Amino acid sequence: MFFGHFKDEVDYSVCQTFEELHLIIEEYIEEYNTNRYQWSLNRLTPAQYGSHWLAV
Repeated sequence: MFFGHFKDEVDYSVCQTFEELHLIIEEYIEEYNTNRYQWSLNRLTPAQYGSHWLAV
């Protein structure tokens, strides 16, 4: 699902170097894991879901 969302939400065609693409991917991963709620994870972010299971 990650790459499907990435392709839909990020305009990576503007990247002219590998470094630019790498930066965009890292920023999206950070956003995806810390700010984007997932319905399949009980409306938690992946980071929140992982922390929840570590606490149990």
